[in-house]
Amino acid sequence: MNVLIIGNILKDVYLRLDEQKNNFELDDNDTPWLDLAFDGSSHRFFRRSSIYGGATVTLDVLSRFGHNASVIGARLKFKDGEVDPNDQIPAGYRYILCNGDKITYLAPTEHEETVWVNPTEPIDWLLIDRSAGITKELFDNLQNFLSMSSHTRIAMYAGKEMNEFARELAGRADMIFSDGEYRGEKKASVCEIYDGKIVLGELSEKWHLNRTDLMTRLTIHSIISATIFAALLNGQPVREALKFARLNVENSTLISTVPPKKLKELSEDHDDHEADIAMIAAQMVAPKKGILAADESGGSIEKKFAQLDIPDDEQHRRDYRNIFLSTSGLEKYVNGVILFEETTHQKTDDGENFVSFLTSKGIIPGIKVDKGLENFEDSEEKYTKGLDDLPKRLNEFYKQGLRFAKWRAAFEITSDTPSEKAIIKNAEILAQYAKDCQNAGIVPIVEPEVVHDGDYTIDKCAEVTGKILNQLFVELGNKNVRLEACILKCNMILAGKKYPIQSTPEEVGRATAGVLKAHVPEELAGVVFLSGGQTVEQTTDNLRAVEKNGPFPWPVTFSFARALQDPALFTWKGDNKNADAAKAAFKERLIANTDALEG
Repeated sequence: MNVLIIGNILKDVYLRLDEQKNNFELDDNDTPWLDLAFDGSSHRFFRRSSIYGGATVTLDVLSRFGHNASVIGARLKFKDGEVDPNDQIPAGYRYILCNGDKITYLAPTEHEETVWVNPTEPIDWLLIDRSAGITKELFDNLQNFLSMSSHTRIAMYAGKEMNEFARELAGRADMIFSDGEYRGEKKASVCEIYDGKIVLGELSEKWHLNRTDLMTRLTIHSIISATIFAALLNGQPVREALKFARLNVENSTLISTVPPKKLKELSEDHDDHEADIAMIAAQMVAPKKGILAADESGGSIEKKFAQLDIPDDEQHRRDYRNIFLSTSGLEKYVNGVILFEETTHQKTDDGENFVSFLTSKGIIPGIKVDKGLENFEDSEEKYTKGLDDLPKRLNEFYKQGLRFAKWRAAFEITSDTPSEKAIIKNAEILAQYAKDCQNAGIVPIVEPEVVHDGDYTIDKCAEVTGKILNQLFVELGNKNVRLEACILKCNMILAGKKYPIQSTPEEVGRATAGVLKAHVPEELAGVVFLSGGQTVEQTTDNLRAVEKNGPFPWPVTFSFARALQDPALFTWKGDNKNADAAKAAFKERLIANTDALEG
């Protein structure tokens, strides 16, 4: 297919600035200005790199999909995904200033005019790129060409602001790509590209880009439109074209888009993961069983052991976890177990790796993947860290046989917390974690916990929890997380531990059911409760009360740590002579809580 791209080639010059603040000055209107000198004398930049942008991005995509594409007026070809350095490329310059994770543009105020050059071979499609500067002269030349080439069709990127010539061309186009909602006449097939979503006809696809490489919005939209156009020209269905566009923009870099063969592999892997994680999520919340949380971090288990003067060393931690994991009949009471990373490398008394051992019993092994809490710079509120290397770690955990993960965010209720900033930031982090999990074929458990150790009423707990859940599901939607393959781990709704009037099970049951039904989407795979500092018996009584306030649109069960483990811990006391008695105490709590699921 011969495609002539009508547009301008840009050379994007990225300047990565330092983080210093003293060169930003406020004017009388409190508008910040940057004193920037390109020689670095006023504001340093520590990296300078140049890439081809504009119509070159579209050319890159079309060439990779096998089309004979060229940019008008430029002798520019791709070879093995690279621009031939010997090509003579007329290009306008645009500076892109990068400061942290933010970017801004420095470009000529006048949009560069696009020069027409008569093609030397028949053209099947004219693709009018978003970088094109459409003037009357260009419009007239296009009209003359089209009058002599009746078989040539038009695809066009229609911006929000078009001059009269662009609008007339759009009226003749066979396919239109637009920034957001297209308000012109829809004689052609229209693909609307939003930040985070693509819509073509009745179909849509959400996308998300973690802008670690500071790819510009213009480049992102060019990749999306070019991929859909190229895929449709190759006869691929609309659904597959949309998926390819998402995968391309999510996996491209500043200097290279993704070839269709790799996109096909990514698509197939994604499809396999989608089927797997939805099925695994359903198994994790199968009726009349719960999930055992045995994922206490080093600090948490040290505190537990200190109560009973148990040495906090690897052997004692292994022996402690072994009590729970090797309890006979465990598979009758739990669908899954959340492990701490150390435990995944440890073995049973018979020398079998714990992950393999659980899998052989039909219990799904999972893992805690967050790296604990960190204070915000300007407050005592906390966010959860661990995203930086998460995709790499998740791929390794998948290879180990782990099929779900858990990430906890903690919120304390005081007179001025949690703040909106803390809620939004932690919801964004939870959503990114969930998306990374699903990309790796791992089911995410998202755990936004309202800490029980506080002085607040049950109504305040309901209000704050509802606000947190609302923001969480907004962010999960923004990241295109599949809710049918995602599980919520949530606190019950009850007064804080320091509040003078404690909540009854009946109050907890009504309030918890009310908050969940009001704030949790029906598509979710399931809801599991944390015990969150309640006593052993209180947790079970409250779980039973919640179940009595069903039915719910999703399965509801437990994912307890302390409420299942404490009786066994105080029976064991660090002495393996007490291991059998500790297992019996543990099983007693398993039975009590699975019985509570009957309501």
